[in-house]
Amino acid sequence: MKKALIIDDERLARSELKKLLADHPEIVVVGEAVNAKDGMEKIESLRPDLLFLDIQMPDKTGFDLLAELERTPQVIFTTAYDEYALKAFEYNALDYLLKPIEPKRLADAIHKLHQADEKERIASASGIRNILGEADQVFVKDGDRCWFVKLQEIRLFESVGNYARVYFETNKPLILKSLNALEERLDERVFFRANRKHIVNLRMIERIDTYFNGGLLLEMRGGEKIEVSRRQAVKFKEMMSL
Repeated sequence: MKKALIIDDERLARSELKKLLADHPEIVVVGEAVNAKDGMEKIESLRPDLLFLDIQMPDKTGFDLLAELERTPQVIFTTAYDEYALKAFEYNALDYLLKPIEPKRLADAIHKLHQADEKERIASASGIRNILGEADQVFVKDGDRCWFVKLQEIRLFESVGNYARVYFETNKPLILKSLNALEERLDERVFFRANRKHIVNLRMIERIDTYFNGGLLLEMRGGEKIEVSRRQAVKFKEMMSL
């Protein structure tokens, strides 16, 4: 069973989708939200597994909502506009349904959902985590500026409250992701949690110096100097055979 939340500012669209989902008893609609703010609150309280998410809404877009989430459920976009399809898949959407939603297209989307669940089940059983590889690109947006950045080009991530600052080339944009959430997705063979505030790319380290209290000081390729805490220094030395 999947707990689903419908987020759409159009009442009729929400009602029609609920009717169509009645043919898919494995999807249980646990709530409805009328805008992004309402959606954030419902996600927090209902903890859905799946979002049926509209894109154009009065307060914020569906993309804005996803950017603010710490934990993102599976997402199927529902919209009247086809120009957002490419951007939707940057957010790892399972599918992109155009309104009015056809029963066949909804069935196809739910089939993709089952396939994704099966892949996750197999990966979990084999101990494989959903890790981002070095060649993977991440979408970074800072105001009106956007980048597709390969992970191998990122020197470090720095915690700034609920945000993370991403260091690549001469850029340092902020993204609304916590350092803990990023750490779960990054390959620990390449990215190392140096301290409470920083994750560094091991291949972007230019110099390693001893530091007080048994710690280390890393100088990154961009000139940044990052302290490795005493506890993490032990792990770092083992990894780097120091």
